[in-house]
Amino acid sequence: MPLHPEIAKILASLPALPEGPLDPVAMRAADEAHVAPLAERLPLHAVDDVTARTASGDVPVRIYTPDEADRRGVLVYFHGGAFFLGSLETHDHVARSLAKETGLKVVSVGYRLAPEAAFPAGLDDCYAVVRWAAGQDAGLGWDGTTLALAGDSSGGTFVAAVAARAHDDGFDRITHQILYYPSLDLDFDADRYASLRENARGYGLETAGLKPFNAFYLDSGADPADPLVSPVKRADLTGLPPALVVTAQYDPLRDEGELYGRRLREAGVEATVSRYEGAGHGFVQHFSWIPEYHRVFEETRDFLRRR
Repeated sequence: MPLHPEIAKILASLPALPEGPLDPVAMRAADEAHVAPLAERLPLHAVDDVTARTASGDVPVRIYTPDEADRRGVLVYFHGGAFFLGSLETHDHVARSLAKETGLKVVSVGYRLAPEAAFPAGLDDCYAVVRWAAGQDAGLGWDGTTLALAGDSSGGTFVAAVAARAHDDGFDRITHQILYYPSLDLDFDADRYASLRENARGYGLETAGLKPFNAFYLDSGADPADPLVSPVKRADLTGLPPALVVTAQYDPLRDEGELYGRRLREAGVEATVSRYEGAGHGFVQHFSWIPEYHRVFEETRDFLRRR
């Protein structure tokens, strides 16, 4: 199907990115300027900003509690933004929708960003918060059942990397991994995936922009050959948690996400790959107000409840 008309209309109205080197500070400020006022956000029982004291250091997190309950499952959420953009604020609406639809307590992680924080600082923060959330010191009231990971774009990269790292460390409490249009191969060789060519221009995220947008992360020491940087390169995927991999029809990263889902199934991991037609990269963050894309939160809920 064609690109959704609402998405096409908004993309056509956006100014072109300025030429020359990207300025991460200015781009972050522009992102924050579009955050909805607090009064317009989805109401929940409680939203609390706290500091997770972890092996990685103090990490800011935002805890979303959908309704009153002493104990419940937990979902740890990693926001996207090419490893240098995004924050607890820019993705607040995603975390609220996840809490509302799933009924889980959601812990959104304010991990350190490149280029100021070199690899693997952000990944370390994400992994450390997952370990923290499962511990008694967190005070989350985790009921010992669901401990899910979810992330969009580069946050999906961290989901896959944290799940693999936890498996290798023998930390077996993670029950689900949910990856929304993940970036799983930071090689960016257009010959590797047809979607890098088919969706190269005109759909928001463009293939030519992948290298400059991810350069802050890669130049900080993240090696694209490292499976913790490019999780699709991990040789053995056996034993990883069940996965929901959400892709978008018009996303340059579509095929690497779908390849990861197939490889998980081949390794004996329960994996669901769900492609959203008419959507491009970033639709969970930017276009989930469109009803057919808001159902991604319902699909997430159903995936979590199946197990």
